[in-house]
Amino acid sequence: MLKASCEVLNPTNGQSFLLRRFNKSAFDAPYHFHTEYELTTILEGKGKRFIGNHMTDYEEGDLILLGPKLPHCWKLNQDTHKQQVGSAIVVQFTNDFMGEGFFDKAEFVNIKNLLQNSSCGISFSSKTQQLIQQQLLKLAEQPNNFRIFIGLMDILQSLAVTTDYHLLDTQSTIAERSTSEQERINAVYAYLVEHFREQVSLEKVAAIAHMTPSAFCKYFKKITRKTFMETVIHYRLNYATQQLIQTDKSISEISFDSGFGDVSHFYKMFRSKMQLSPLHYRKKFMDNIHDD
Repeated sequence: MLKASCEVLNPTNGQSFLLRRFNKSAFDAPYHFHTEYELTTILEGKGKRFIGNHMTDYEEGDLILLGPKLPHCWKLNQDTHKQQVGSAIVVQFTNDFMGEGFFDKAEFVNIKNLLQNSSCGISFSSKTQQLIQQQLLKLAEQPNNFRIFIGLMDILQSLAVTTDYHLLDTQSTIAERSTSEQERINAVYAYLVEHFREQVSLEKVAAIAHMTPSAFCKYFKKITRKTFMETVIHYRLNYATQQLIQTDKSISEISFDSGFGDVSHFYKMFRSKMQLSPLHYRKKFMDNIHDD
């Protein structure tokens, strides 16, 4: 059964946390989670970012802080005409990597609040992205573990006091659920991340959750506050929007590539969300680029 895999991390080289630079292969990682906090900056690459029930585009500079057990993955854009590139710096650490109650000290009150908010996933905006990425690049080349630790504390403090951010899942749809509920809903999202562009079977997804289709529909809406098909359509429209502005594919090709089996249904769903037809959306985007 496809499910959100649990990644077990083991710091090495005498470090109490992990700071690593990844290449393109890391973007092939499945939807997964771990008990550590994770700070990720994207050095190269663009595509779709999946965090909990949140899906959106990412590009170079993307800076995200994730709380423990929040499932996630970054997928590179699929482009048969260009060679894919991707690289990132990732820092991972536990709440007690410097001892029990370390972040309870008065000096770390801002960082403690930051880590609490990270259960929703935090995305930082451009000014903070640039600053922190430069600091992480320097830390990735730093041979002294003590200096790396001091640098990490400095980065976390900077993130803790900035207002240049937004929360990705303000309802904490997944992070605040029980372990058994997390395992069940994560398995469903893991399936969607890989298959939303295909014909999605309610029966198969319900079986992944070990429920009947009727019970699963009620359960999914209770957990996510959306119906299952609303979530599937949201993923497909999000993907279609990216295709409209980043490729010159025809509307019908984008429709089928995004998982809509019927072009007229795609038009209807797209207009309902964007208040524009796909063609007008593309034209408006191109006009804005030319105006700039």
